[in-house]
Amino acid sequence: MRSTVMQIDLDAFKHNMQEIQKYVGENITLMPVIKANAYGTYINTKLEAIKNYKIVAVAIADEATYLRNIGYTGEILILNQPDVNDIEVATKQNVSLGLSNLECLNTLISKENEVNVHLELETGMGRTGIKIQDLETFCFLISKNPFIKVQGVYTHFAVADTDEAYTNLQIEKFNEGLKIIQKYFKDIKYIHHSASNGILNFKNSKCNTVRPGIIMYGYESYDGVYKKLDLKPVAKLKSRINFVKILEKDESVSYGRLFIADKTTKVATVPIGYADGIRRSMTGAKVYVKGQKAEIIGRVCMDSFMIDVTNIEDIQVGDEVYIWDNENITLDEVAKKCDTINYEILSCISNRVPRVFEGGLDV
Repeated sequence: MRSTVMQIDLDAFKHNMQEIQKYVGENITLMPVIKANAYGTYINTKLEAIKNYKIVAVAIADEATYLRNIGYTGEILILNQPDVNDIEVATKQNVSLGLSNLECLNTLISKENEVNVHLELETGMGRTGIKIQDLETFCFLISKNPFIKVQGVYTHFAVADTDEAYTNLQIEKFNEGLKIIQKYFKDIKYIHHSASNGILNFKNSKCNTVRPGIIMYGYESYDGVYKKLDLKPVAKLKSRINFVKILEKDESVSYGRLFIADKTTKVATVPIGYADGIRRSMTGAKVYVKGQKAEIIGRVCMDSFMIDVTNIEDIQVGDEVYIWDNENITLDEVAKKCDTINYEILSCISNRVPRVFEGGLDV
């Protein structure tokens, strides 16, 4: 096992899901969003963590195929607009497709294979989705085809964390589109528009399903989430020091000689770098080692970075270094240093970093 690992707490994940269910009510179906290897946590690889959810959401066909291969028997929705290859997977693996493209619909019609679809409505996200004025055409074509079943209706919110008026307008458009769809299809199983931000800030009696994302993993989707939900972060990222040296005054560290010692300096090398998902912009950020914070100095390398441990006693090869531990260094602090969001940092830790699960097998 590599000394650099991401520790994943499955008990924390279970707790978060229970908190979300409590928040939305027992009558609302949770559709866990486990795309991108469950936002980099790899919880999607642990069948025991997801098997009891009757539907989960992914982004691409390969993710759906993986879930089938490990034995997940529930329903799977590919959220993104599918391509031809996704259509083949959907029909072979009993996977539902998000549908918002007329060309895709015509392809489904031409193949004459049974497939479930969730109609995606364009309500203001400006990405994908069926415009309200085109809904009648979609519904008419589907209603005349015995192979395509409308299993769900959904949309995506653009600013559910910051703009109440705009989101309410999106909800109005969604309800308008839903009304049109329900003229053609009476037995829609899943009606959903809320991901993490929508779950926390908006309700709609028309919906019976929600799509939790980052909050499942215990992190805030915006400032203030922890005031609404008792969440426990599931992931910690750590490595171990593999080299310690003394720099003399005027000696430098790493490529470009960005750091030049102005005095005698003790430096430790940590074997995790940008190939593992550590941003080069992490130079100057703090990590946690032996009860203290230490600064990353010099350029982050592909496989390692260096830290100034001059003021930390008894530093040795093998000492643990936390990039974030959710207490002394948080994922949000790391994201802020990199001028991005916690979603991006978490999901971009590469597969070179083993995930170690509490109470489960390692992958």
